[in-house]
Amino acid sequence: MFPEYDVIVVGAGHSGCEAAVAAANLGSKVMLATMNMNTIAQMSCNPAMGGVAKGQIVREIDALGGYSGIVTDHTMVQFRMLNRSKGPAMWSPRAQSDRMLFAAKWRELLEQHPNIDFWQEMVTGIMVKDGRATGVRTSLGLEIPAKAVILTNGTFLNGIIHIGEKQFGGGRAGERASKGITEQLVELGFEAGRMKTGTPPRLDGRSIDWSQLEEQPGDEDPGKFSYTDTPTLRKQRPCHIAYTSQEVHDTLKEGFDRSPMFNGRIQGLGPRYCPSIEDKIDRFADRDRHQLFVEPEGWNTVEIYVNGFSSSLPEDVQYKALRKIRGFENAKMFRPGYAIEYDFFQPTQLKLTLETKLVDRLYFAGQINGTTGYEEAGCQGLIAGINAHLSIREEAPFVLRRSDGYIGVLIDDLVNKGTKEPYRMFTSRAEYRILLRQDNADLRLTPLAQELGIQGAEERMQRVLAKQEAGEAISKFARKLSVEPGEVNRYLDSLGSQPLSQKVKLHSLLLRPHVDIAGLRTVLPALDEFLGNYEPEFIETAETDMKYEGYIERERERADKMNRLENVRLFDNLDYQQLTSLSKEAREKLSQIRPETVGQASRISGVSPADISVLLVHMGR
Repeated sequence: MFPEYDVIVVGAGHSGCEAAVAAANLGSKVMLATMNMNTIAQMSCNPAMGGVAKGQIVREIDALGGYSGIVTDHTMVQFRMLNRSKGPAMWSPRAQSDRMLFAAKWRELLEQHPNIDFWQEMVTGIMVKDGRATGVRTSLGLEIPAKAVILTNGTFLNGIIHIGEKQFGGGRAGERASKGITEQLVELGFEAGRMKTGTPPRLDGRSIDWSQLEEQPGDEDPGKFSYTDTPTLRKQRPCHIAYTSQEVHDTLKEGFDRSPMFNGRIQGLGPRYCPSIEDKIDRFADRDRHQLFVEPEGWNTVEIYVNGFSSSLPEDVQYKALRKIRGFENAKMFRPGYAIEYDFFQPTQLKLTLETKLVDRLYFAGQINGTTGYEEAGCQGLIAGINAHLSIREEAPFVLRRSDGYIGVLIDDLVNKGTKEPYRMFTSRAEYRILLRQDNADLRLTPLAQELGIQGAEERMQRVLAKQEAGEAISKFARKLSVEPGEVNRYLDSLGSQPLSQKVKLHSLLLRPHVDIAGLRTVLPALDEFLGNYEPEFIETAETDMKYEGYIERERERADKMNRLENVRLFDNLDYQQLTSLSKEAREKLSQIRPETVGQASRISGVSPADISVLLVHMGR
């Protein structure tokens, strides 16, 4: 009934979709298995993509040929560049999406791909032969053969939904949980755990008094995520801000005795950085109010997402508390918030390729690895899909270093440190933030996509080369153009910047705080005329590179120094217990994680610089 596929992807969420596309765009024949064809790429929680550090990940996915950025550009209802008041390393794009259009666009792109087939059924187990994944088994008893398998099960593995004292099996509201895979993996020797996440209630926008809320519009000049020729947003829907109050908190507390979080029914650890509203008022008892972001679910729906009000309290308590919020006095609820518990597997059981150490050609990606967020899931799927394709062709693996991208940081953190709570990406997790900006992901990663032979990378490289050439030309022009005091002193004075006493090169002027190209174009006709030949995005990247040149260089030197350790490979059969010069903790950790390089070993908690010196001596360095 089925041919032998190159890759089977189990689960069609954000991770599964990117995994399928990545393998298919390299030429693999892919089967995407899902329990429900109508929920492909469903935005289970907030209908938004990007945000702090997450926006960088979406741009990196796009630069490597993934589709998340393309789909977002086609379906967004609002765009904002966050952290504009800070340095460019912190700028992060974020978009509010149309939930239904997002899923529909993803399905359309997947169905148009000649290398992707679909099967709608529950996968209950993995076929394993001689320590290698050889396909999957389904609830109907079917066996589908494959050369590699990627598990992207999200919150569905033995998922339990909690609303107050009620609990029932499910992987998402209205959808059943997946059974069988966890049990088999545990039998094979994998360590499983439980995690928890949650979602807020959905409200009827017609019942909200919008005049009582603060409006949060999108950017006047909205940007995009994809480096390809996707549509620019012409009109936008506003988001709004509301606030809880002490009265709201007191009402919520009435249900604490029936809360599954506080009475012990939920065992899994929840996300530290996206806590439930009951968790927030318990942990931050001194706060008399909390901010809520009231966000539309799409262009043509009245359904509203109340970001910041995740809850597993009884539905009557949620409803009563919501109506105490200013502007929500007459609010109607479409459905209550809920918590969901699900199985995950410690990612220390994976290689940096996301292949499991116990079973060859079996890959884990997304929430099964203990992460949270669409973006974190999508990038893992992409890396797993690429490496599954390379593995079956016995080609060198594809691994991003921490200095290559946020994707490299995320996977390195997971594999080396594991996680005790749902892992979320932040800019603070990256050591090389100035190198890993959202504006240069294409310059960093698209050449790697071209080397891999990802479909569409050749066309993308034309734009990358144009951007590189523009950056060099603008930098050369700025170093050559002399600026007279009379041309810019009035502009500098308006900024509170020291006026010029003699002419200087434009490049040195740009190094001043608050001085930017946009302002200088208004007073320097030669500059304005020259830049008229280039796209705004090209100009912005060139300006950042010039302004932060010194910092970029120092960061690159630090990265190069660390990458030298990445080039020192450790023997696969190295017996760390025999290296008595290592600390006891180092021997234990190194034996458990089995790092591939000395650089990777250096980032394992409990491995000291002295231990690294021992390893370098042992490796003859």
